[in-house]
Amino acid sequence: MSDRPDIIAQLGRILPGSQLLHHDEDLKPYECDALSAYHAMPLAVAIPESIEQIKSVLAFCYEKDIPVVARGAGTGLSGGALPVENGLLLSLAKFNKIVSIDTDSLTAVVQPGVRNLAISEAVEEFGLYYAPDPSSQIACSIGGNVAENAGGVHCLKYGLTVHNISKLKILTIDGDELTIGCDGPDSPGYDLLALLTGSEGMLAIITEITVKLLPRPETAKVIMASFDDIAVAGQAVSDVISNGIIPAGLELMDNAAINAADDFVHAGYPRDAAAILLCEIDGSAEEVSDQLARTEEILKQSGATRLQIARDEQQRLQFWAGRKAAFPAVGRLSPDYYCMDGTIPRHQIANVLKRISDLSQEYGQTVVNVFHAGDGNLHPLILFDANNDGELERTEELGGKILDYCVEVGGTITGEHGVGIEKINQMCGQFNSDEITQFHSIKTAFDEKQLLNPGKNIPTLQRCAEFGAMHVHHGELPHPELERF
Repeated sequence: MSDRPDIIAQLGRILPGSQLLHHDEDLKPYECDALSAYHAMPLAVAIPESIEQIKSVLAFCYEKDIPVVARGAGTGLSGGALPVENGLLLSLAKFNKIVSIDTDSLTAVVQPGVRNLAISEAVEEFGLYYAPDPSSQIACSIGGNVAENAGGVHCLKYGLTVHNISKLKILTIDGDELTIGCDGPDSPGYDLLALLTGSEGMLAIITEITVKLLPRPETAKVIMASFDDIAVAGQAVSDVISNGIIPAGLELMDNAAINAADDFVHAGYPRDAAAILLCEIDGSAEEVSDQLARTEEILKQSGATRLQIARDEQQRLQFWAGRKAAFPAVGRLSPDYYCMDGTIPRHQIANVLKRISDLSQEYGQTVVNVFHAGDGNLHPLILFDANNDGELERTEELGGKILDYCVEVGGTITGEHGVGIEKINQMCGQFNSDEITQFHSIKTAFDEKQLLNPGKNIPTLQRCAEFGAMHVHHGELPHPELERF
């Protein structure tokens, strides 16, 4: 970029010293998020410490037509925080304060760089917690959770991020500071809070979030059900919920995931089971006792070969530790893995698991299944080695077929990871041209110059036409600034 030195110099007058990174060795850590198969070096990385600094940075970028990509902790799995080569990466890491806690209204006001788990830690003394608990909650930031509408193992009963926030403060690319939502149970006008949640940084910069807090349940019990057939375990999920029981969490792991997690954290899983379900019931002691007995009976009738109730709180947490460590545990099995994120109707779980198995055999690649079974959010992990020529492209093709099948059975291409660049081709199969045109209209209403996180989430109609006509492989890059490993 010919005027890069001048741009860096001007940004340096807004952000002093270490708040502006522009040397290659300083930019390297920011070249990708957790989808490391794609990477690009940004023009610079801005690390502001105040709202006024963000405003000044955005005003400068708006004037100079410089793309801006917001970044939180960088734990996203869809390339949503991938930099643009000639753009600015705006890190919100310094905005990591819990502004206030209101135990009367059961809310907390937090900045976007606050870690998910830190919210629950801060309110634990009041007997409260923040319900959404993605597996990366020890590291992921709440701003990123809002951008991707993150879920977690307890989202079946307590909902996704969108159900657990009440207000956002945002900055638009052209400098407007807005409050979205309100402190009441409902706000008049259009539901812009839901629109901003899951918008993947394409509409505004989030500067403050009001989260809802919940009283910690009186008690919680976990049943671990073992199965000798993963399809039977999948059907058991529907059986539990169709009988009117809504567990706090209902998670499925196949044999490969069971053994990987047990090797990693020694969770006490049955290593010979084809699959396990972790089913947590919480609430009052009386409610839990009643639902636990009913759930045990349903799981027995659904084909469980063994049922084990956590004997105490320590073992309950240990069961969940295995599930939450499943992704890094599977990472020990292969040089690389590709984490998919599709969502399907619960009654299709057994059918989709069979299809994944067939595709795994067809492509000759191992697929490890770990997912939020209760709400049908699949996380197949495809093992591969990116050092082998063509193996990443083949893996992406396999992943694309899994997502296509999710749509075919009435589901969607993502549940909580977002679209980013990873699933941008699959958007063409999920939505028609009129719907995609409407998405672009909404983007333009917030960001007329198309500067915020360009090239992500929503494909162009031309791209969809090419994808439909030529069926380009799923590894095609959405814009030329990106580079592949």
